[in-house]
Formats: sequence, structure tokens, C-alpha cells
Amino acid sequence: MVWTDAASTRLSQFLAGFCLVLALWLAAFAPPANAQLFATKAPEALLMDADTGTILFAKEIDAQIPPASLAKLMTMEVVFNRLKEGSLSLSDTFFVSENAWRNGGANSGGSTMFAKLNSEIALEDLIKGVIVQSANDGCIIIAEGLAGSEAAFANVMNERARRIGLKGSQFRNATGLPDPEQFVTIADLAKLAQHIIREYPEYYKYYSIPEFEWNGINQRNRNPLLPMGIGADGMKTGYTEESGYAIVGSAVRDGQRLIAVMSGMSSIKERSEEARKILDWGFRAFEKLNMFDARAVVGQVPIYGGEPAKVDVTGQDPIEIYLPVGNRDRIRARIAYDYPIRPPVAAGDRIATLKVWIGDELSQETPLYAVDDVAKGGIVRQATDAVTEVLTSWIPQ
Repeated sequence: MVWTDAASTRLSQFLAGFCLVLALWLAAFAPPANAQLFATKAPEALLMDADTGTILFAKEIDAQIPPASLAKLMTMEVVFNRLKEGSLSLSDTFFVSENAWRNGGANSGGSTMFAKLNSEIALEDLIKGVIVQSANDGCIIIAEGLAGSEAAFANVMNERARRIGLKGSQFRNATGLPDPEQFVTIADLAKLAQHIIREYPEYYKYYSIPEFEWNGINQRNRNPLLPMGIGADGMKTGYTEESGYAIVGSAVRDGQRLIAVMSGMSSIKERSEEARKILDWGFRAFEKLNMFDARAVVGQVPIYGGEPAKVDVTGQDPIEIYLPVGNRDRIRARIAYDYPIRPPVAAGDRIATLKVWIGDELSQETPLYAVDDVAKGGIVRQATDAVTEVLTSWIPQ
């Protein structure tokens, strides 16, 4: 990966002027220089702006942890994907096997929707049971109905996880019940939540259902954020002795959606308090600023042996970032690309990434695309670039 400053003159000029104006504007309002962005009791935590993907807070986000019932988000992603592609419908019915009844029902001692043995249940009711009641029997019923067994369904979960970009997680069952080979990361859970919200808005609505009754037993949604009046509309809680109390929560306020992921907390009360606190802080401590309009040139990237030798790069959409009030001097950004980029390059090809840090934390990554075509250059251009590569190849990147 190559970082380019010289090739990003426009970007550098923008940031220099941008930071100067902000520094002057905020001088009278800045808190003490040693003020911390945020503190939480959660051992692992992440706060993300759902629209831009900006990471507003990160703490041990790549540590592999037990998912507990948060694994059910991945179970639902598989279901939602099948519904979206049309191979499933909400009215499809699933059989309640003895395995699902015994290992996920009331006899198991875990979360259950009390599905009756040998009955058939419509998929929409199973979805509500899994989301609202965290039903282990509902998960097993779905897994067996779609893949024949829970182990086979876990393979489908892992395939879908790789497809949507979850790099640090591995699933072994549909419920999240303890398994030494099952783990997730906070970063992956945030990406999964963002994906579900974006791709399945018609099904995301189930996460805000306050209660659900099945088999004559009514259970309330376990998400403590929903009744708080803070704009929360999802998503899932989890607990095992090893994982502690965990939550993936999402809320909308004044048109902005945040996603909070936290794990390892010591009690239900602590989980509720820390989740609310990080969301409140996120909505109040940041403001969105436009760095580049849609299709505006961000900078230039060299093309090895290309004619021309460099090409302008741009984002497809406006490039926006959330900056922490009082810590704006901590922003830095660079264009990154895999060297060497060889011609031909077509206009619209993704060839670089704009990476933005807040302090030491990588906060946002935005794909950058070539503005124009770049053809293979003549012998002089290729020879010049070859010599340049030899002379600079020893420099650490």
C-alpha cells in the first residue's frame, strides 16, 4: 500500500485551509487539550455513523470474542437475503423437530419462543421469535429447514459473512450458544448491522417490535434501548458467562443514524447505561462536514508506464466526515493505493482509497475512482517509470 501526499495536492490544500479555519473558529470553545474523546466501562466498543461508515469511537474492535446471541444477526442476514432474492417467502412454514424442541426449547434452559414439538411455524413468526424473544428454538428450526442441519447452516452463515466483508468472525451454530471455534469481532458486528439496515429496510422493522406472543406466552423485546425515547429502533442483546453482557444498538436522531456495539459488560444495568451513554455522546459530540462534493477531484494517482503518467481520482458520492467538536486538529487524511497501478485504466475503475484518521484511529475509508482512461505509454514512459521504481524501491512504504 502506497501513501501519496505529492499526488494529493488538492487534498493537502483543502485540509490545510480547512483546519486553519476551524482552529480559528473554535479557539474560544475548545476544551482542555488533554480531554479524552470518550470513556466506557465496556472492554470492547465501537460507535459508527451508519451512512458514512465513519468510526466515531473504537476500543479493541478487532479482538475475537464469543458472539453470544449477537450471532443471531448473522442468522437473520441469511434469512433476509433469501427473502430478498425470492427463494423464500414470509408465509413458508418450517417443521419443529425434536432436536430444535429439546435443545432450543424450554427444556434447554435458554431463550425460547416455546415452539411446539412436531408443529409447523410460518417463517414470519420464526423471525419475530428470533428477533424479539431471542429464540434458540426458532434459530434451530430455521437452520434445519434451510440447510438440513445447524452445522450445515453455519457453513452458509460463514459464506455470507465472507461475502459481505466480515473478516474476523467465524460461526459454528445459528444461536450463538458457546462453541470454542465460534467468535466475532466488534468491527464485524458493526459492519453486519450496517449491512442489514442498508440492504433489508423492509425486514429491519422487526427489530423495533416491542413484544411478541407465541404459544400463549408473551415476551418483551430484550433491547433496553427501545423504550428509552432516544430514537432507538434495533437491534440485539447477548449474554454468556464468557462474553459478558453485549449489545448491538442503533438509533436515529435528526436524520442521523448511529450504530453502537459493546461487549464484555458486567451486568444488564451496565449494558443499558453504557449503550445509552455512547449513543447520546455520539449524537452530541460530532458534526458532519463536507470534504468533497460528488465527483469532485480528490487528488492524483500515478499510473506505472501509463500515458498520461497520472490520473485524477474522485469519489462517486459526496465525501463527508464526522469530526469531534474540540478535537478537529486531530484529523489527517491520505490517498492510498496498491503500487504499481498498471495501464490500461478505464474511467470509473476503483484504484485508490481516501483514508481519514482522527488521532491514531482510522475513522473512515472511501473508495476513489479514476476520472479518465489511461493507456499504456510509449517506450520512453515505460523506461522512465522503470528507472524510478528501481531508484525508489528501497524506500520503506
